[in-house]
Amino acid sequence: MIWTPPEYVAELEGEGSTVCRIASADGLRIERFGPGAIISHRERQVRPELIDRLDAWAARAGIALDRIYERQLVIAPGETDKPRPLRGGELDSVLTVQELGLRYEVDFLAGYSCGLFIDQRHNRKYLLGLRPRRALNTFSYTCAFSIAAASIGAETLSVDLAKVALARGRRNLELNGIAPEGHRFIADDVLDVLPRLARRGEKYDAIILDPPTFARGAKGRPFRVERDMEKLLALALEVGAPGGWILLSTNASELQVRDLRSMARRQGCDRFHEETLPADLTHGPVSTTVWAQIP
Repeated sequence: MIWTPPEYVAELEGEGSTVCRIASADGLRIERFGPGAIISHRERQVRPELIDRLDAWAARAGIALDRIYERQLVIAPGETDKPRPLRGGELDSVLTVQELGLRYEVDFLAGYSCGLFIDQRHNRKYLLGLRPRRALNTFSYTCAFSIAAASIGAETLSVDLAKVALARGRRNLELNGIAPEGHRFIADDVLDVLPRLARRGEKYDAIILDPPTFARGAKGRPFRVERDMEKLLALALEVGAPGGWILLSTNASELQVRDLRSMARRQGCDRFHEETLPADLTHGPVSTTVWAQIP
């Protein structure tokens, strides 16, 4: 098992982040969310000695973990991966954490994800540096990329099929004291929304494409990322402002950075950027990502 150096926690907190990956191994990862942690694993149960090692790490990092949850790693989200508390079950499962100085609501009992994908922190940091004027966040989930863009004055559009996720995105806006004006939320199929935006002549200088590996759209239409990612990219580029940037991201093991670059090149992109992984994400699984400049 590989553990993030505990002294790295102070560096993260210095930049306003109380979330990180703590440790990882084959079929196991531990992630910190403020005063809580989630252990995701493939074992029948979490071994007590792992909790002891986690507490020892937290003590060296100078933090207290008053709630610990565990969940099973599964191929597809469902009832079998429902989190359960190992410690602090009497405490509220909903709390607020920080990433890059911004506040996000997480819920340890929400299911497949508690509300913030920490393996995109470096890409949200890059987005902040781009300082876009208009940002389009597709498959936005709880809208973390939208919050990052909104925090520096960008107009945002967040698109996701899940109304519940978008409602959490609105709460994240409120948590950061960001007025709702200039920030839209559309609960619909991204593949249907993009052509509508193009017909209206809308343009965005930052676009986030982070689709699920597999999903069914609003009309039952199946989406498979290895088959449909390039089509999605082509539609997104229709609403891209020349010179802006688009993030291509996937969890599909079949797609590597070279594949994403090849798709983008076929669609006319010729400039790319890859963010260096922060220390806590150099071990364990992370999304495959690359930024492409919009032609």
